[in-house]
Amino acid sequence: MTADNPTILLVEDDPVVRTFLADNLTADGYELLVADCVRDGLRLLEYKRPDLAIVDLGLPDASGLELIARVRAADGVASRLDPSLPLVILSGRAGELDRVRGFERGADDFVTKPFSYGELRLRLAAVLRRTRERRHRGRLRVGALELDPAAREVRLRDERVELSAKEFALALALAREPTRVFTKEELLRDVWGFRSMGQTRTLDSHACRLRQKLRAEGDEFVVNGWGVGYRLIDGPVG
Repeated sequence: MTADNPTILLVEDDPVVRTFLADNLTADGYELLVADCVRDGLRLLEYKRPDLAIVDLGLPDASGLELIARVRAADGVASRLDPSLPLVILSGRAGELDRVRGFERGADDFVTKPFSYGELRLRLAAVLRRTRERRHRGRLRVGALELDPAAREVRLRDERVELSAKEFALALALAREPTRVFTKEELLRDVWGFRSMGQTRTLDSHACRLRQKLRAEGDEFVVNGWGVGYRLIDGPVG
């Protein structure tokens, strides 16, 4: 496997299972993050942003179902949690009700213990493959600018641009309808959730920073729309 291999978060409190999976997944070339409770699992999801999570249900501080529910309830814009993250349950609870609840909360697959590592490895590969295909179809492109909503990633001429959560949310809102002028009221409502114009400076400061980060080789993607709001265009301003 190459350096671009997926990163997997394993949320498992059984040290034997945790060590076994860590050894085998690492040997198969995956980057691995490990947590033994829901709290630490959520923290790693927020700050490390893995490509997939394997979650046990019987964790010491809460059920793994709570972690799954938190991920799926995230807004995918302002939140650090990615609601489209692939989630695979690995649990000794093999009853039909447990499986149903897992899928109802948003799990992509359910593997029961004891398990075959070979089968688990193939299931993980299948989930990751489906996810990559969905994410590729969901990308937005405006000229040399590409936004990946699922990965919350922005690239300009194939170079990654580091944006804050709100800067990304603003770029995504503008990119959904490029060249259209979005009023400040619309952007404050949709990106920040404000109901009044009292926070215009917040929008203007974020738009200014976003413009600077996307400005390269004469590009001016973020443009002030005649004092009304902002729009996203492709390339230099005429």
